[in-house]
Amino acid sequence: MTDETNVSKAPIKRGAILTVMLLGSFVAILNQTLMNVALPEMMIDLDISANTAQWLTTGYMLVNGVLIPVTAFLIERFTTRQLFLTSMGLFAAGTLICAISPTFEFLLMGRVVQAAGAGIIMPLLMIVILTIFPIEKRGKAMGFIGLAMTFAPAIGPTLSGWIIQNYSWRVLFYVVLPIAIIDFFVAVLLLKNVTQLSYPKIDIPGIILSTLGFGGLLYGFSSAGNAGWTSVEVITSIIIGIIALAIFIRRQMTVKNPMLEFRVFKYNMFTLTTIINVIITMAMFAGMILVPIYLQNIRGFTPLESGLLLLPGAILMGIMSPITGWIFDKIGARWLAVIGLAITTITTWEFSMLTDSTTYTTLIIVYTARMFGMSMLMMPIMTAGLNQLPQRLNAHGTAMSNTFRQVSGALGTAFLVTVMSNQTEEHAKEMATAAGVTPDAKQEMAHIIKEATIKGINDAFVVATGLSILALLLAFFIKRVKPAEEDGHREAATEKKAQKVAINEG
Repeated sequence: MTDETNVSKAPIKRGAILTVMLLGSFVAILNQTLMNVALPEMMIDLDISANTAQWLTTGYMLVNGVLIPVTAFLIERFTTRQLFLTSMGLFAAGTLICAISPTFEFLLMGRVVQAAGAGIIMPLLMIVILTIFPIEKRGKAMGFIGLAMTFAPAIGPTLSGWIIQNYSWRVLFYVVLPIAIIDFFVAVLLLKNVTQLSYPKIDIPGIILSTLGFGGLLYGFSSAGNAGWTSVEVITSIIIGIIALAIFIRRQMTVKNPMLEFRVFKYNMFTLTTIINVIITMAMFAGMILVPIYLQNIRGFTPLESGLLLLPGAILMGIMSPITGWIFDKIGARWLAVIGLAITTITTWEFSMLTDSTTYTTLIIVYTARMFGMSMLMMPIMTAGLNQLPQRLNAHGTAMSNTFRQVSGALGTAFLVTVMSNQTEEHAKEMATAAGVTPDAKQEMAHIIKEATIKGINDAFVVATGLSILALLLAFFIKRVKPAEEDGHREAATEKKAQKVAINEG
């Protein structure tokens, strides 16, 4: 079977394809963010400990994370329709298992099945956009991906908080399930095959090494926030991950048809934008992780009140993402990134000055402004890098970008939570010593720990501000580029030039 037989010869309706795949991405990301607020209720209902319940999010993240690097191979082996329908079918099946699960084991199995489907959706959406949209229109299309990536995580806690306060946690899955089923059947009707197939051979050792490498790093980083960086479990996971990843990279650089092409990093703009996005993702998690801790644990706001505070920023970010994409198509990514990172840096610094009396209104304004800055960053910067890659490397570039986003998200969470925890402990000791308070004085110590936690959160935001400044400096080096020539095109151009020189000399 040739490539052409796999690609639809009918006129491609870009809007229909984009809508179908965006809905799938949105519901997959929304599902991922609904869980955190619901975990306490699940612990009571299923009679499980906090460590056991955490596997509902950790397990999902691990399966999702180890599957993303394999998507480059899958995209080159299976058609657009096969992959998307399979991924949405798995996601819907996993959601149903979660909704009706009688025990924790069934619930965890459902989450794993969900993650197996969700891990394919985002990289597939990005490669489809790179395939069906010309370079001058990619920014606006990528902006809609930004809408799904940012709006879903932001409304998730609000929706989850409202449902948990009024209904059973199972309703979370019953809300997601019909959307997934509807999207599946709409995809059957509207989705066309648009990606080219090359039928690479399956690389079993590569898949094993990739799973151990990225899985080890993700598990180690995600565990470090709670268990600490000196935990044997954390150190072992990270060491296994690093060794397996090193062997995996070496293998991918030597095999004829690599599962994940690391040569994408020879393109300087792709490398630069990937580094910037890693830093931005780490800084972004300061707001996503630390603000809810401050609101609920320190200030005593309910999950619903906490979610409502984040909602205006989410709505603004959702509105801005397509607009930012349109601006990117006109002027490129550099000044969008510079302005966005300048706003992000200032607002992140503002969050480093929290007190126990910071007003709700102030928090809404600063957080919304921070999301406005963030709306100019992720997708324009990622698109600027992907635009430099030749078409044959698009699948590998999107898989690499999404993989690094997953790893940097886990690392950023662990790193910033560790900074907060360590600094809280140090501040508590200093304040207790200065006030002459002993650990036996429970009321006084409770007040000190509360104040120390605020200071610890502030210190973590100072670190996040430093990350934002580093990304801002690197953003000045972003340039507008055109896709590099395919190897075959480059050789043909060189031969044609040589022939022209020979004719002139003759």
